[in-house]
Amino acid sequence: QVQLVESGGGLVQPGGSLRLSCAVSGTIFSISAMDWYRQAPGKQREFLANIARDGRTNYPDSVKGRFTISRDNANNTLYLQMNSLKAEDTAVYYCHAAGLKAGAAMWNSWGQGTQVTVSS
Repeated sequence: QVQLVESGGGLVQPGGSLRLSCAVSGTIFSISAMDWYRQAPGKQREFLANIARDGRTNYPDSVKGRFTISRDNANNTLYLQMNSLKAEDTAVYYCHAAGLKAGAAMWNSWGQGTQVTVSS
């Protein structure tokens, strides 16, 4: 089994910054794509950022210039640096990853989520 565990969520004031981490563990050979999503109460899950193993990234307009996704391939860890936070960023944040196991078997896993609250 492949497990993803998020950390770093909490309460922050508008304009502040927060860094989320996602640690990947289990029987894996490699990690390919890694992503961040969020979901606010009563809202659909929203895509935030994607990063491939070669470092290429993708962001929607809602977070471009404020959020930065990165990965530590040696330690199988995903990060999301969030700056200039707004009240509208309040949501549960989820990490996602996919990759390969031995023998070319594939895996695809989600974390349980971490709460981010932006409020004065």
